[in-house]
Amino acid sequence: MVDGVTTFIKWAGGKKQLLSQFERFFPRRMERYFEPFVGGGAVASYIIQRNNLKEIYISDVNEELINAYNMVKNNVEELIKILREYKQNHSKSFYYKVREQDPSKLPNIYRAGRFIYLNKTCFNGLYRVNSQGRFNVPMGSYKNPSILQEDELRKCSLLLKKVSILCIPFEKILDFAKKGDFIYFDPPYYPLNRTSSFTTYTKDVFLEDEQKRLADVFKELDKRGCKVMLSNSDIEFIKSLYGGYNIHLVRANRMINCNASKRGAINEVVITNYSPFEKQKRLVEIP
Repeated sequence: MVDGVTTFIKWAGGKKQLLSQFERFFPRRMERYFEPFVGGGAVASYIIQRNNLKEIYISDVNEELINAYNMVKNNVEELIKILREYKQNHSKSFYYKVREQDPSKLPNIYRAGRFIYLNKTCFNGLYRVNSQGRFNVPMGSYKNPSILQEDELRKCSLLLKKVSILCIPFEKILDFAKKGDFIYFDPPYYPLNRTSSFTTYTKDVFLEDEQKRLADVFKELDKRGCKVMLSNSDIEFIKSLYGGYNIHLVRANRMINCNASKRGAINEVVITNYSPFEKQKRLVEIP
């Protein structure tokens, strides 16, 4: 595990556990960094703390997530006060009362507090919505959930001061990126099988068509001279989309599966359009 990475939420498929493997893939030099599927932000935190960057852009289509990032950045002390109230009132009945709230009708600071509270107390920190876009994850079984982490929130706030935070689809990266930029994509993973098809962090799915559109964006960025890195499932469909690029394997512990026997370490792919530590393109497995 890489030390010093600061995040304020849990995230399904989060990359904190993989940073010790990822650090070998990151470009040695970068001036501008983009992360269009920011999620929990572990990779962004790592990159920001270890590079003297001129510009940083993180983005996502999840409005609740992006609002939370903006509130942590701009109004962290008021957010801490709100989360302290949530911590004091936490119970099963309170959880479901908060879950039923319509976030669009809340002030942004309370909307962020609700998002973080539900993230820290729901099952596995999972963010899932129904077809109407309503959060529908049941409460998790935690004796002492980490609803309020004041130090982490303040550290994240400081890190985010120099970051541009945008609520935009991943394709919009093409409006910003130019030669020499580093872009990291961590999209909803393509399902390994029909029983593991969790691909919905918003009301929109992310399946074959979306993965193909993402591959097209990856290739356009490559043509521009950007350095591009992408994570996804170790599956032939994904690898076929990125033929000719560097495909590396990493090992990840994944815990989201209704069948406990199928949880554990699995292979995932990291795809780059550059060779970070070798001249020849080949399949590399990180032990």
